[in-house]
Amino acid sequence: MATPVSLDSLSAALAAAQDPLSGREFGAKALRDLRLEGGRARFALELGYPARSQHEAISQVLTQAARTVPGVDGVEVSFQLQVVPHAVQRGLQPLPGVKNIIAVASGKGGVGKSTTSANLALALAAEGAKVGLLDADIYGPSQPMMMGLSGRPQSEDGKTMDPLMGHGVQVMSIGFLVGQDQAMVWRGPMATQALEQLLRQTKWHDLDYLIVDMPPGTGDIQLTLSQRVPMTGAVIVTTPQDIALLDARKAVSMFEKVGVPILGLVENMAVHVCAQCGHAEHVFGEGGGKRYAAERSIAYLGALPLHIAIREQADGGRPTVVAEPEGTLAGLYKSVARQVGVAVAARAKDYSAKFPTITLSKNT
Repeated sequence: MATPVSLDSLSAALAAAQDPLSGREFGAKALRDLRLEGGRARFALELGYPARSQHEAISQVLTQAARTVPGVDGVEVSFQLQVVPHAVQRGLQPLPGVKNIIAVASGKGGVGKSTTSANLALALAAEGAKVGLLDADIYGPSQPMMMGLSGRPQSEDGKTMDPLMGHGVQVMSIGFLVGQDQAMVWRGPMATQALEQLLRQTKWHDLDYLIVDMPPGTGDIQLTLSQRVPMTGAVIVTTPQDIALLDARKAVSMFEKVGVPILGLVENMAVHVCAQCGHAEHVFGEGGGKRYAAERSIAYLGALPLHIAIREQADGGRPTVVAEPEGTLAGLYKSVARQVGVAVAARAKDYSAKFPTITLSKNT
């Protein structure tokens, strides 16, 4: 007669299994509705980050863990995504309708920051999250073209604007409000005020992540944004070139000074592979971003190639992640997105909603 399977033993084995993405144990709190039917274990696994493309690999890890318990011969697991708000800079409150704001910055222009921002947002959405994208470059908005969007935002209440939808992502940009050829001849304070209005007067709808495509540089606008916008963290985009790294260092320093954690560094245009002969050439140098990340103990999120398809797809309004969702290049962006999601999930949670609001009046 077979020995009955202990649910406690099974729960312990599953909880001790190592998450292949975070490198940590899943833990008992991640298991939901664990039950046994014959020799099969059925349960839901709650993840704090999106990883739809990795569900099968995670299932295999859990199956192996379950089979270490005598009497268990299989696993049926469903997945639940539960992204929660995480801590932001001291003194700031999370934005309504947005759980986590992630800045994508470079310190300089021309390194592919906007293309990376668009594909990061789309990759997070492809992995299962609810995502928004804010084009914070007042002087040179590019996300309307990259996301294939045009037209003006609508307002139901006359106070807030509804974001436009592009490939399943909520998008807002000054480019929706001004003519394509109109130059924004504004001084810094005006541009900063306009950007804050875009951020706070947009009616974001229940976002897990809002990706902010930061304007290039580390001047007044960037610093003010970093101080006033409640950010969970920042992703730095650079090329391997020494000149680009000089400015990436400044961006890192700026975020550190205002208390925004660096979630990781992306090395863009890391290598060019000739479409005709397959020769790989490091046009902008080799490994500079990776060495800098190691030097500063910053997570290295990966290298993206200098590839004509990435440029053509972004210019055509269908960035790589949606143009070729199963392609190698989209896979690289999805890998970056999963690492960003895991890094956010590892941050301290936001507990501001747990505390009651205290009001004082003359009558009390």
